[in-house]
Amino acid sequence: MSSTLTQSVIHEFSDRGALAKHVHHYHHRQSQTDMAVAVSDAIAKKHNLILEAGTGVGKTYAYLIPALLSGKQVVVSTGSKNLQEQLFLKDLPALLAMLDVHVPIALLKGRNNYLCQFRLEKQMQNANQFSEYYIDDLLKINQWAHLSKDGDIGNLTSVAEHSDVIPSVVSTKETCTGKKCDHYDVCFTRKARIRAMESKVVVVNHHLFFADRLLKDTGFAELLPDPDVVIFDEAHLVPDICINYFGCHISSREIDQLLNGIIKIHKQVIRDSIQIEQLSQRGLVALSDWHNAMYDNQVSDWRKVLANKQLATVSWALQQSLADLANVLHHHLGREDLLDLAFEQLHELAEKLQDYFECKDMQAAYSVELGPRFIMLRLSPINVAKQCQQLFDAKTRWIFTSATLQVNRSLGHFATELGLSSAKQIILDSPFDYPNQAVFCVPRHLGKVGQSQHTVKQLVDVCVQAINAAQGRTFILFTSHQMLEQVASALQGKVAYPLLVQGQASKQSLLNKFRQLGNAVLLGTSSFWEGVDVRGKLLSCVIIDKLPFVSPDDALYKARAANAERQGLDPFSHISLPQAVISLKQGVGRLIRDEKDRGVLILCDNRIVNRAYGQAFINSLPPMQRTRDLDRALQFLKQIP
Repeated sequence: MSSTLTQSVIHEFSDRGALAKHVHHYHHRQSQTDMAVAVSDAIAKKHNLILEAGTGVGKTYAYLIPALLSGKQVVVSTGSKNLQEQLFLKDLPALLAMLDVHVPIALLKGRNNYLCQFRLEKQMQNANQFSEYYIDDLLKINQWAHLSKDGDIGNLTSVAEHSDVIPSVVSTKETCTGKKCDHYDVCFTRKARIRAMESKVVVVNHHLFFADRLLKDTGFAELLPDPDVVIFDEAHLVPDICINYFGCHISSREIDQLLNGIIKIHKQVIRDSIQIEQLSQRGLVALSDWHNAMYDNQVSDWRKVLANKQLATVSWALQQSLADLANVLHHHLGREDLLDLAFEQLHELAEKLQDYFECKDMQAAYSVELGPRFIMLRLSPINVAKQCQQLFDAKTRWIFTSATLQVNRSLGHFATELGLSSAKQIILDSPFDYPNQAVFCVPRHLGKVGQSQHTVKQLVDVCVQAINAAQGRTFILFTSHQMLEQVASALQGKVAYPLLVQGQASKQSLLNKFRQLGNAVLLGTSSFWEGVDVRGKLLSCVIIDKLPFVSPDDALYKARAANAERQGLDPFSHISLPQAVISLKQGVGRLIRDEKDRGVLILCDNRIVNRAYGQAFINSLPPMQRTRDLDRALQFLKQIP
């Protein structure tokens, strides 16, 4: 028997409901109603739900309407700030008006999205130390701070978003003194969290949710300890985010900022201890030596770092310098709140480094990310199912939805990763007419993946033909930056359409330009595989260079593979294949975004048809026309106006 909530939801999606009355050209979609009913049942009957909703189902309204009508305290978590703001600024206000209900809603962002009055005050006090340009931005921010009601830096338009001032005036956990702060009563971060506490529906993003849930950052975990319902949109991102938050990391930037912060505190407040500045400077030298040695050697596996005498020596030197400084700071505790905070952070960093050196956890991967300006050490658990079972407590209804969760028509892989085997699992296919809207082509006569002839010459030839047939209007998605650069270079002068290459400008700038030009070709790697919505005639072709398998040298993969083998499982079928299927589905999902869209997907990797595992990919993709005849695909492209 359906609940009262479910009956109300069914009515609102019917021809007599709120959507039919207020949405222009509204037409009933059974899959959307089915999803709304599934969400309503999960809320009313108190069970967890994993639901894949194909593109076009209309999943946003399908979970927001039950959330608004339920009377429960609901947290909606998204994978991106863009979707977070769309829900809060557009979708929720529209639905509140349509449904004629009064439900308090709030948008809660991470603390570094809010201005910190204390840090701004400190910057203003030391303004004479800065450049003219820095002071100009600082004064603009100070003026804005007196007018802003919420302190959301995203609403600051008078200063460029990449201004050097912004990182120095936003709220951070490291510089927050809580109730001791003179600005506590007017703190923008605190106000945002109070609004969240007083609201029925709160919109956050995944990173904030897990940071507050797991790290218990002061505020959200205390203000909303037990929401009745948590809905994760873009839920395919949740497993990786859980791995990140159940693990730990240390960045060279974090160490650099902390050491420089201690030097500033010493100069401004505690000037009678020469040791503090001397040891801080020694730490910065040790950090520089460590960064240079690590970057020069390019070793991404931390265990190999420790086996290298030179790298181990500079790593130990850094750890020792931090420990020495922490010992000195310990003697000055109680003299200055910011110094007390710095001691806690420094002590924690030194202990983390010690844990890295010991590498005791066999159920974790120890990896290194290397860049010219930063180093990131990561400890990543290879399995988070048990931790997730504890996190996803029985008091709350947990709902996970995305367009890309199933592998080979099963949601089992996602459920197993998060320890949610008892959750109800539903797959709702896209209502789009894929057999008539799209063609999927794997061209014949492609070279073997990894061979130089395949990797550039043949791929470029396919790209040139497709770009010309589509009159631009093409995304070319790559699995590596190296391949992107080679193809981008080779395409110069071979096509008459504008080439937009990742790295030339920000992601959003490139997408804006792609939409403005109307005949452009965009080349990108992983960040363009998802979260990109280009509808209509602007995008007619998506080309993918190869199946997106994780590198066998990836430290986390190697640790998870070894663990699978210890359990008698095949790492490829249990780890590599499901991850690659989800990633490919994300890339493919860029093509057809609307019921009127038409387009061609070209995958330049014949393993999908030549290997037995290829069927798992095919079964997981929308039912497009399939062909190996490139000419047929090009002809379809030419017919798109």
